[in-house]
Amino acid sequence: MTDSDILSRLPERLKNARRAQGLSLEAVEKLSGVSRSMVSQIERGESNPTVATLLNLTRALDVDFAGLLGDEAAEDRVEILHDHQTPALDRAGDGCKIRILSPPQDTGKLEVYELIFAKGGRLDSKPHERGTREQLIAEEGRLEVTSGVAKGIIDKGDTARYAADVPHCIEAVSGPARAILLVVNV
Repeated sequence: MTDSDILSRLPERLKNARRAQGLSLEAVEKLSGVSRSMVSQIERGESNPTVATLLNLTRALDVDFAGLLGDEAAEDRVEILHDHQTPALDRAGDGCKIRILSPPQDTGKLEVYELIFAKGGRLDSKPHERGTREQLIAEEGRLEVTSGVAKGIIDKGDTARYAADVPHCIEAVSGPARAILLVVNV
């Protein structure tokens, strides 16, 4: 994307951000310190704002600076990650393959994994951060979940919810299994 592409998109995006919040030019002036005539000129594409002016406007409008200038907003596109592009950890020694389905920026918040177990495969985990919980949804096979001293078995379609701030383990029983794991950090 060239500088001229960015500058051609800026007026409309700025106007849309202001209107989405129902703000008048006067209100933006009060919030940003940028004169309403300057805001109007920028929205009409008659003025190229400085970086400082843009920063003041994005703060006042509570919009992301990079999103205002870059490609379409994240909610305006569909990101496709093909099977061969999905990061995976193959823990063959444990009989468990872990596919990382959540984006890197979600690490430490909500993490999503696909777990693929060979018969007898297991995933042993040390305690995560205090308050962390996991939800395991069985997609195929039968899984035994251990959280601390508590145990439970789930079959296809079942969900197990448990504390993950204690030692915990997921094990395939009676054959191969596949599951979706959600790790929720609070």
